[in-house]
Amino acid sequence: MRRRLTKEGLAALMQELARRAPGRGRFRIYVVGGGTAVHAGWRESTVDADLHADNDAVFREIQDVKERLDLNIEFVRPEDFVPPLAGSDGRHVFIETIGRVSFYHYDPYAQLLSKVVRGFRRDLEDARMFLRSGMVDAVLFRSLVESIPETAYAKYPAITREAVRDAVAAFLDSA
Repeated sequence: MRRRLTKEGLAALMQELARRAPGRGRFRIYVVGGGTAVHAGWRESTVDADLHADNDAVFREIQDVKERLDLNIEFVRPEDFVPPLAGSDGRHVFIETIGRVSFYHYDPYAQLLSKVVRGFRRDLEDARMFLRSGMVDAVLFRSLVESIPETAYAKYPAITREAVRDAVAAFLDSA
């Protein structure tokens, strides 16, 4: 079993990814899920580092990075599980730039939707922290969810528009 990802481990991972980035170009890597919660100080650790990049070339040496740091790394983003929210590309939250790599928290609204829909206890605790921290505004979140076109749900046969709306409403009413 690999080590859990801590804030120090995330910093080491970011340094290592930047060090191993291809020699040409600039890259963006997005921290998703538990990594955002750990970086923000909402929890001490998470099982793995969930990452996404616009250009996968930045991950060319990821197996070596995983072994060197003894971490689980997965490539995911909220849209792998829930419909995309309008304007997501403009809501990523900058963390820092190291060398040729800029690190961001993936759109907090998209992360929140994914956590609310999944609905596990840990996810809902993180979801409440997105609101309490001010990273997400509840009114805008509800509006973004309401504006997801019905056709967007076709790619997600395990969820329905009604189920998502109900989960979001229940979460916001209890938050």
